[in-house]
Amino acid sequence: MNRKLSVAPMMAWTDKHCRYLHRLLSPHALLYTEMLTTGALLRGNKQRLLAFNAAEQPLALQLGGSQPSEMAQCAVFAQDAGYQEVNINVGCPSDRVQNGRIGACLMSEPSLVAQCVSEMRARVDIPITVKTRTGIDDSDTLEFLLKFVETVSEAGCETFIIHARKAILKGLSPKENRTVPPLNYDRVYSIKREFPQLSIVVNGGIKNITDIQQHWAKLDGVMIGREAYHNPFFLTEIEHQLFSGQMRDRVDMLYQFIPHVKEQLTQGVALQSMTRHILGLFTGQPGGKHWRRYLSENARHKNAGPEVLHAALDEMTSYAHRA
Repeated sequence: MNRKLSVAPMMAWTDKHCRYLHRLLSPHALLYTEMLTTGALLRGNKQRLLAFNAAEQPLALQLGGSQPSEMAQCAVFAQDAGYQEVNINVGCPSDRVQNGRIGACLMSEPSLVAQCVSEMRARVDIPITVKTRTGIDDSDTLEFLLKFVETVSEAGCETFIIHARKAILKGLSPKENRTVPPLNYDRVYSIKREFPQLSIVVNGGIKNITDIQQHWAKLDGVMIGREAYHNPFFLTEIEHQLFSGQMRDRVDMLYQFIPHVKEQLTQGVALQSMTRHILGLFTGQPGGKHWRRYLSENARHKNAGPEVLHAALDEMTSYAHRA
């Protein structure tokens, strides 16, 4: 699987509507779901939770859990549903996931993560990967990360996505954990040097083409997070400059997204559930703030439909012509 470019799993953001948009913008990116927990899949409506549009492929499921047999069963669900990878969340620092023994706290239990990987691989043929941090709290050394990667890789995990910050489990919110701990790309590079046979992907703070090129020179791939969400057209710029793709137009991308909007509206999906993902489509463009404001104010109304998108585009274009 090509991992040179991927879009990070982001809670409350990378739902099926967001992923559909990202696939329009980037044919090459590997896309990830929001984290789903084993409890939700085992006790909830797994058909609904695992549903996706075939156009989103290649697509990976991020899974949160720590009970090996449950993780293995959910990996089977994912493979049967058509996902091309299951990624284990060993990076989320929120209190909720810590209480469920999920996420970054698992860095302190590499043998348990290894057992999850082993049992999952025994049940499915698709890759089992791990997304982790560089460390947690005071366990913030290269030796700590080396031991974690060594233990988990021996169980058969061949790909590690490393958010190049440690997680601070007490005292910082999940939002603060995405920005406050300093980035440490050198530690990620060290992991690749120590384990050249593994696929190492870096995540965290990647905001421009130069960043990507620098990481590609030393690693197997980059994962884009918040920049892909707040400025989604960045994905098209990557396609154009780094994959020799055609430079496409933002308005054309919007018109390609509208059929998805219409189809989802017939299924009872609220317009705002979809338009919230395209608020940043015109980031940095003349009238872009007017686009964002119009959508924010009007997409939430009952029975709002595609006409709101056309009106928002007119509002933005009108401002740009007056400016």
